Amino acid sequence: MTDLTPQPCDLLIEAGWVVPVVPHGVVLTDHAVAVSNGRIQAILPIHEARAQFVPKETVARPEAALIPGLVNAHTHNPMTLLRGVADDLPLMTWLREHIWPVEGAVMGPEFVADGTTLAIAEMLRGGTTCANENYFFADVAAAVYKKHGFRALVGSVIIDFPSAWAKTDDEYFDRACELHDAWHGDALVGTAFAPHAPYTVSDANFERVRMLADQLDVLVHLHTHETAQEIADSIKLHGQRPLARLDRLGLVNDRLIAVHMTQLTEAEIALCAERGVSVVHCPESNLKLASGFCPACALLKAGVNLAIGTDGCASNNDLDMFGETRTAALLGKAVANDAAGFSAHEALRAATLGGANALGFGDKVGSLEVGKQADLVCVDLAQLETQPLHHVVSQLVYAAGRQQVSDVWINGVAKLRQRVLVDMDMDAIIANAKQWRQRIAGIERAS
Repeated sequence: MTDLTPQPCDLLIEAGWVVPVVPHGVVLTDHAVAVSNGRIQAILPIHEARAQFVPKETVARPEAALIPGLVNAHTHNPMTLLRGVADDLPLMTWLREHIWPVEGAVMGPEFVADGTTLAIAEMLRGGTTCANENYFFADVAAAVYKKHGFRALVGSVIIDFPSAWAKTDDEYFDRACELHDAWHGDALVGTAFAPHAPYTVSDANFERVRMLADQLDVLVHLHTHETAQEIADSIKLHGQRPLARLDRLGLVNDRLIAVHMTQLTEAEIALCAERGVSVVHCPESNLKLASGFCPACALLKAGVNLAIGTDGCASNNDLDMFGETRTAALLGKAVANDAAGFSAHEALRAATLGGANALGFGDKVGSLEVGKQADLVCVDLAQLETQPLHHVVSQLVYAAGRQQVSDVWINGVAKLRQRVLVDMDMDAIIANAKQWRQRIAGIERAS
């Protein structure tokens, strides 16, 4: 005889539509998600959920879509404090003449902590629940993510010149290993090696990254094939394109998170598919810096795991994954000359499960499946801008904006309720950002 006794659960979210991402292309109407101990306990029609569960809390959003938390698969979140500092410039001019000098003057634990805090608040209000961090003072960033209960993969930068974070090659690697040891096994924060780019990392240091990544079984987060100039310089200096050089050094494998990838041949796309490389598409940063166009549709057709990232606020200038996903889908169609390419469902998958898989978190988050962590986002589709509502996922990708995110949970813990941040003082964060503006403006005037 079936036991019909209602079960307890911590949270029951009732939504007009549940978009689980897995199975692909599915939208469940008038469904609920039950959450217990931070995990998804059940996904079922609302009337069945009310009969089967006795929740401690019920959240009813009859005109909202419930989706997995968005995954920002490439960020430099402390650089949120540099938003708008050096706009409308090509990549190397932007880096060498503006960003690196300002960073040299302000970079430190306080800058990283405050910039990361500002970024977390912005991301939560935009439905992002997980980020792939790539910046100096990774230990500070990891602690801030943990403090705010935000999921992150934190990369430890490796670069061939001294910084406030480390002065020598050995110090960079020591800090990376210390970071790994400190956070290994943490439920929210993971770690990776983040060699900056082929043009700033030597063969010897890449080989050292590969050896340690193999030994520790950690991911490698790398900017590569970002511009045509990078390709030309690599051929001149190394006699081969960057991906071929990385392959020679043993880094083209399923641990590689290759960011930007705007300059790819068919053979390079096939190699990435064969080796299990994840590619992170950052369309708005690439457009703004005129770096090139990632062949997103070709990568998808080849079977490459594709994720989406905003890059840092110094080159985007926001952490808006709704806007980024829309741009990725539209640009992907134009580059492939295929209006059916990079569909709304494919774009949403790249912004959720694609990112989670790239970060090694795909078994935990990225889709709404029983047993996965409850990283969840409600998007209010009742607004004028998303009416009339013919197709839910189409509206999410092509019409909805981050201001329509009403509620956010990470591990089943509320982070945003009806557009209000939980346990974060937005006024204090804004005031702190303003004092950083004054400090950075003074540095720019003096330079």
